[in-house]
Amino acid sequence: MWIAVASLVAWCWLLLCQGFFWRTDVRLPPRRSPGAWPPVCVVVPARDEAAVLPASLPSLLAQDYPGRAEIVLVDDGSTDGTGELARELSRRHGGLPLTVDSPGEPPAGWTGKLWAVRHGIGLARARDPEYLLLTDADIAHAPDSLRELVAAARTGGFDVVSQMARLRVESLWERLVVPAFVYFFAQLYPFRRIGRRGSRTAAAAGGCVLLRADTAVRAGIPDAIRQAVIDDVALARAVRRAGGHVWLGLAERVDSVRPYPRLHDLWRMVSRSAYAQLRHSPPLLLGTVAGLALVYLVPPAAVVTGAVAGSTATWVAGALAWAVMTGTYLPMLRYYRQPPWLAPLLPFTAFLYLLMTVDSAVQHYRGRGAAWKGRTYARPDVRPEEG
Repeated sequence: MWIAVASLVAWCWLLLCQGFFWRTDVRLPPRRSPGAWPPVCVVVPARDEAAVLPASLPSLLAQDYPGRAEIVLVDDGSTDGTGELARELSRRHGGLPLTVDSPGEPPAGWTGKLWAVRHGIGLARARDPEYLLLTDADIAHAPDSLRELVAAARTGGFDVVSQMARLRVESLWERLVVPAFVYFFAQLYPFRRIGRRGSRTAAAAGGCVLLRADTAVRAGIPDAIRQAVIDDVALARAVRRAGGHVWLGLAERVDSVRPYPRLHDLWRMVSRSAYAQLRHSPPLLLGTVAGLALVYLVPPAAVVTGAVAGSTATWVAGALAWAVMTGTYLPMLRYYRQPPWLAPLLPFTAFLYLLMTVDSAVQHYRGRGAAWKGRTYARPDVRPEEG
């Protein structure tokens, strides 16, 4: 009974005191057209992205931006013809100027993506842009996306404006896992807190990050975060440490086109970086497992146990905690246009995330660490993302 009550208290605290993380109304802040549109360079790191590039790159080429803008796509050692496909798409669709280049293999101490980003930023600086748009190769943008991002940054005085792209939710497993992924992220990094000046909470979503070029220099990006597996959060923290102002919210017309049709695909997406998020710390892993169990698994267990044992207090505490959990998840399901009957299944999804987190630690200690697209990143001696 007392464990069920503790879970209910935890949910009441999350509901009221965790930055209203469950609300999904944090979208691009108020913005107005600047008098003169600043130059922008779009940097796209890409490794073996030929499958998704036809659905994403044309949306960047077609950006309706009133100022000077161009795209730098960095081919990070692809073996599927990503670079040549990008050039072909540029010839076919026209639009913004495109440069395709490759930096070669990353040296020791660098993740592949950040080495590609470093190369892309280096090429971009020769164009003297005021802003850099760092976006992934699987992200499709509405035609006015760049214009709206720049207007929001200029109007609000933000050094970083980041949107969490709407991920694909078509298969059964995507419906179960993807909205929960964003829900859990917002619970860890409440969007409302991130946008406040002086807030200690900092995060970004790597698929769509508009960054002031001079802020990148001041914060030492990407060199200062070169070992970070969770590079978007590390970037935001570096900007915050340098005195920058960060904004993060949900996207309306910025979408990921990458499919995750099977549980195995989603499992790899989460487990490759889950233990890195916990700083490779066994005590943090144990605390996370215990916390997930208390918050997400205890409520349904208390309902069943209370009903079987005839303990009304246990049943009521568990049912109330489950009801609060379900209610806080509904807005995210509505954002993803999913049916409300998925909300009571959140404990099952949380149990999957618990297993993914444990598996991430197991893979780390087996030497497979944060494996992604043929590369495995071991635990760094110095972890820039810790801040």
